Amino acid sequence: MTESNLKPLLVVEDNPGLQKQLKWSFDGYQVFLAGDRTSAIKQLTQHHAPVVTLDLGLPPDISNASEGLAVLEEILNLAPHTKVIVVTGNDDRENALKAISLGAYDFYQKPVDPDVLVLIVDRAYNLYELEAEVRQLTEQGSASPLDGIVGSSAQMLAACRMVEKVGPSEATTLVLGESGTGKELFARALHSLSSRRDQPFIAINCAAIPENLLESELFGYEKGAFTGAVKQTPGKIESANGGTFFLDEIGDMPMALQAKILRFLQERIIERVGGRTSIPVDVRVICATHRDLAHSMDDSGFREDLYYRISEISIEIPPLREREGDRLLLARNFLDKFSQQNGRSFRGFTDQACRQVDTYAWPGNVREMENKVKRAVILADGKRITAGDLGFTEQQESLSLDLRDARKQVERQLVDRALAIHDNNVSHAADALGISRPSLYKLFKKLDMTESGQ
Repeated sequence: MTESNLKPLLVVEDNPGLQKQLKWSFDGYQVFLAGDRTSAIKQLTQHHAPVVTLDLGLPPDISNASEGLAVLEEILNLAPHTKVIVVTGNDDRENALKAISLGAYDFYQKPVDPDVLVLIVDRAYNLYELEAEVRQLTEQGSASPLDGIVGSSAQMLAACRMVEKVGPSEATTLVLGESGTGKELFARALHSLSSRRDQPFIAINCAAIPENLLESELFGYEKGAFTGAVKQTPGKIESANGGTFFLDEIGDMPMALQAKILRFLQERIIERVGGRTSIPVDVRVICATHRDLAHSMDDSGFREDLYYRISEISIEIPPLREREGDRLLLARNFLDKFSQQNGRSFRGFTDQACRQVDTYAWPGNVREMENKVKRAVILADGKRITAGDLGFTEQQESLSLDLRDARKQVERQLVDRALAIHDNNVSHAADALGISRPSLYKLFKKLDMTESGQ
């Protein structure tokens, strides 16, 4: 492998013997060495290493971590995305944790085991590359139809795959999900994937409009059709001609209107209120509801023939409480979004806040989380968002992450959750699980997990 194909790695270590040992420990890396602050910063600016291992005990006072912590802060000021792994003595846990609070990616305690350190460096480098790819896509203004839909759980990935398959078709689609799960986002994604993407997307919420006004909103009205109808006005369906018409909360539509909507779906024609002329309309129809329409049909609250007409294909969005791994992913996404909007900067969530986010039931789903995080960003005083900032109380239950008390079949779930809560920090995740870092790396191999914990 030529030097141009090697990944740059900066090792900041004042011990010549350890320098030599580490230099030959990293296959696939071009290792640059530095023994003090001046040479470390020079090497960083010259070679732009994405990952740095940093001994906190640097000259002029190798018995004190102050110089190493100063180097850490300078590195992160110059290159804030760099993954810095601090190396400390066995009895220096306090300074290691201080380094993490300043922005270090991870820490490792001496004596150095090269095999374990290589695993940590590999993991840090892979994370750096993933984050760089995300930043690049963001800067390019990614125009993915699924923009805004955040999730990595199996349920959400299945729903997104359904959208990708159904989007290009003309099938009338029913989107099912509890309030706040993002049904309109999915409807817009279906529209963006269709051949109608450059035409109007018109949405109406059947639950938000009084029954006596809903018909005129849907179908429009002729001049003089009722008191106040001073001019001819097209309805929402007609306005969507050529594009997509989204009927949100169709389960709340009055029975009297359901028959008229059924006729429109069957014949693709409408008549304005007070009119006699049949108007052909070319639209794709997407419907959504949080209601159990099968139960509504049993209670004669929803027409069976309309149900089968609107549900040629159904897509179900899982509630947030069932989306393993997505809750913290969403919370961090909202934190970045609202921090940028409000001109604020945070170092993430506290451990307790992460536990509350991950174990709370979220009855209001994504909308509730969005509101909580937005409120926290506006009101928080510290550098990290606390459980109190999010509106949680200390009495609310949080999840135990002690792996020794868990059964073997849930080891993968606990490891995933620990990594998510501690933002992929292996040291903190191992502490939460009650095991050593080497034991956690052995678990990765045993459970056939990738370096991101999935």
